[in-house]
Amino acid sequence: MIRYLSLMIALLAFHPLFAQEKEEGLFEVGKVKELRLFFEQSNWDHILDSLKQKGDELRLVGDASFEGKVYKGVGVRYKGNSSFFAVSKVGSSKLPFNIDFNHTNKDQKLPGGVDKIKLSNVFRDPSYIREVLSYEIARRYMPASRANFVQLFVNDTYLGLYNSTESVEDEFLERYFKEDEGILFKCDPIWGYKELPDCPKGDKASLQYLGPDSTCYRGLYEVKTDSGWRKLIELTRILNEEPQKLDSIFNIDQALWMLAFNIVLVNLDSYTGRFCHNYYLYRDMEGVFHPIVWDMNLSFGGFRYDGSKGSPLTNEEMQTLSPFVHYKEKNEKRPLITNLLADNLYRKIYVAHIRTILNDYFVDSTYLRRAEEIQKMIDPYVQSDSNSLYTYDAFKENLYGTAKADKASIIGIVELMEPRARYLMEHPLISKDPPVIKEVKHIDFGDIVAVNGRLEGAEAGWLFYRYGNLGPWRKLEMFDDSGHDDQMAGDGIWGATILKDKEKDKPIQYYIVAENQYTAALSPERASFEVYSTAEESSTAKKGHK
Repeated sequence: MIRYLSLMIALLAFHPLFAQEKEEGLFEVGKVKELRLFFEQSNWDHILDSLKQKGDELRLVGDASFEGKVYKGVGVRYKGNSSFFAVSKVGSSKLPFNIDFNHTNKDQKLPGGVDKIKLSNVFRDPSYIREVLSYEIARRYMPASRANFVQLFVNDTYLGLYNSTESVEDEFLERYFKEDEGILFKCDPIWGYKELPDCPKGDKASLQYLGPDSTCYRGLYEVKTDSGWRKLIELTRILNEEPQKLDSIFNIDQALWMLAFNIVLVNLDSYTGRFCHNYYLYRDMEGVFHPIVWDMNLSFGGFRYDGSKGSPLTNEEMQTLSPFVHYKEKNEKRPLITNLLADNLYRKIYVAHIRTILNDYFVDSTYLRRAEEIQKMIDPYVQSDSNSLYTYDAFKENLYGTAKADKASIIGIVELMEPRARYLMEHPLISKDPPVIKEVKHIDFGDIVAVNGRLEGAEAGWLFYRYGNLGPWRKLEMFDDSGHDDQMAGDGIWGATILKDKEKDKPIQYYIVAENQYTAALSPERASFEVYSTAEESSTAKKGHK
């Protein structure tokens, strides 16, 4: 039996609720959790400090109590670079922690299967909410960690209110990719690393190609699994020398979402900014790399260096930061930006992603209502945080206006985003009317699947698809010529046909891109994080599923 299946209300394979479905537990934002650490050593802080000076591998073993449940033999270390060294230098005890709950017992995990959490001391964020709010926004468009708030006690001494962030580890990978056996890279250069004299000059974790010798990459990236340098080097080579082949080994659309997110939220302590770091790459078992955002405490303008201009950006320069920074300058030190945006279609998709983020959160101040909710919830905990890096007045001020963090002036979130949203929405490309995509359908013919949809105001249409929920995205041109299962020529119904992969025998995930001269539209709008699926059962197409 063959029949049309309307997918405008189809279950999306990566629906935003999917990314947040466990938040009522360990990472519930609406409740501040309590974590207590216990060490036999009374000088635990000096021990942790000495371990930190030796690197990021050694841990002090102690016990933990999380929300009243005891966990024996957890491994604890300090974490961070600026958030550790700058805070430690001024003598504050509110230092950031990395806590491994299965350090001595590999079967010991927190609720939801999480084995590691990272506690941030909200460095350079008087508002306390940049990290939690930014991750919440990011999770609507791409794989991103969950985050909330924790009261931390050590040997019954209260250290303060922390951000608790999910580590990018096995459970995270399993949740988003349905596997955790690929290769994970942390793209964050070793603190104080000096480039080797025999290596080409690069710029931190920028994905520049530095030749075939893995020693030229080892101080710039960290492999979180046992192998993979050859794969990373090949990725950088293709990105820089053969970008037209990149889609076979790299999730380009996920990268476009990450870059759009960074530019809208002025998240410059990232790939986009001066230090070109704070992201992961996961190479799945199908051989495709996926970028993953990381470390959001300096989002919303907490870091003022864009990696293009040498001096820090003023408030006005952050408010009007071009969405095409690095691309305009043809900056070879940011190939992920310059080489992706050099492609006309990818550049239009990037613009569409910016428009979607703006419409979802910033045009109608949805972000502000959520920020106010979070601040109201944590307000009494901030007041009682005697080790806070900021005054309580600074906490109250920084949502709307500039506040001091030590000697630095941290722009208010609203002070930044109200004019920034206006600037971006009035941008000559972002303000252009995009095409409209309606009535997306597919039909299963056994060996092939025909997909069509009504594209209004489009000059071209593209069908992106893959077999199953991993593997490379492939692209087919769509036509309105009556020859591609698109009904009548010139009737506004565009179509394309996908040949099934009988060996894999997996449901086909897909989304549609319509473009005009200036911009593009996607359906689903948040593709490729949300997608349509054939989700075959027998020979009859059904609604997609996760």
